[in-house]
Amino acid sequence: MVIAVDGPAASGKGTLARRLSAHYGLPYLDTGLLYRMVARAMLDAGHDLRDAAAAGDVVSRFDEGAFAEEALRGREIGEAASVVAAMPAVRSGLIARQRRFAAQPGGAVLDGRDIGTVICPQAQAKLFVTATPEVRAARRHKELAGRGEAAPFDGILADIRRRDARDSGRSDAPLRAAEDAVVLDTSALTVDEALAAAIAIIEGRRDSAPAVPPHGAVTARL
Repeated sequence: MVIAVDGPAASGKGTLARRLSAHYGLPYLDTGLLYRMVARAMLDAGHDLRDAAAAGDVVSRFDEGAFAEEALRGREIGEAASVVAAMPAVRSGLIARQRRFAAQPGGAVLDGRDIGTVICPQAQAKLFVTATPEVRAARRHKELAGRGEAAPFDGILADIRRRDARDSGRSDAPLRAAEDAVVLDTSALTVDEALAAAIAIIEGRRDSAPAVPPHGAVTARL
């Protein structure tokens, strides 16, 4: 079973995907970390984030194990990841890695922006998790404050709206709900309520649809 969890920044999709991974005993991939790795490698090498040629070179050779997780978190790296993620060369270069992860025996849970539309279009269960920009900004503000990062709410809200426009407006794999995805608005839901709703959606899909192998299924590690 492959579970695709898509949605905009700070919608709660990452937390939900991790909880679903634990509930179903499936491996989990935060695909956004791959884009953060590319952005981190670009910044560390002194490249302009909009240098498509440099980004394409980084994508072809970076090692996922070479990055400390703390170097991939934070407001700055999130914004940088959104910039490189708009490049077709970056997105195409990461497709194979993500599909190999999804093709593990038993399935997987992946969250991102284009899992249900591009990476795993045949996923048995697809969720598009969203929330209002104001709620998402409040969540991000609380998260950053918990890590000791001072950031004004208005600035975070502006970042989120800018990222939404960039992610939805890019020509390659824009952020959108797959036609067969179920939209889950978490604006007024607790984490436990969102998890319960997601499980109900997934179980409904499992009961009504035959198993379909993930796109380009092969047994391999990321």
